Amino acid sequence: MQTIKIGDIVKTRYNSGTYIGEVLEDRRNFLLVKILAVLEHPAQGDLHNPGQVEGVAFHERKALAFNEKMNARKRDTEIFEGEVPDYANSLKNALNTIKQKLKDENSEFGRLSLSRIQDLEEHYYNKIFQESL
Repeated sequence: MQTIKIGDIVKTRYNSGTYIGEVLEDRRNFLLVKILAVLEHPAQGDLHNPGQVEGVAFHERKALAFNEKMNARKRDTEIFEGEVPDYANSLKNALNTIKQKLKDENSEFGRLSLSRIQDLEEHYYNKIFQESL
């Protein structure tokens, strides 16, 4: 198991997303991590009933924001090797990846997830993309 220290750049999961961040504090079983980039956009829908659209609460999940702090489980965290990408570009890449996956899935779940992601893009992410220009 890797020893992670304050100041290390890590890759970690939170809910269903994957992020790169900087460790700010050790909190026993958790690490306080400041978000620097998005590797995988969080999934939409009910995490306990993946792929379901009927009879479930279909949640809309946006990616954690740049510099947002979160408690990462130590068991879900590892040292990140490589250059940290720009937040806006990493978010755009993560969005394009999940959108393509959902389009390829061609299911009711995929279409509903895609519509939620497009809403996030329109009402939240486009502002981030414009600010980064």
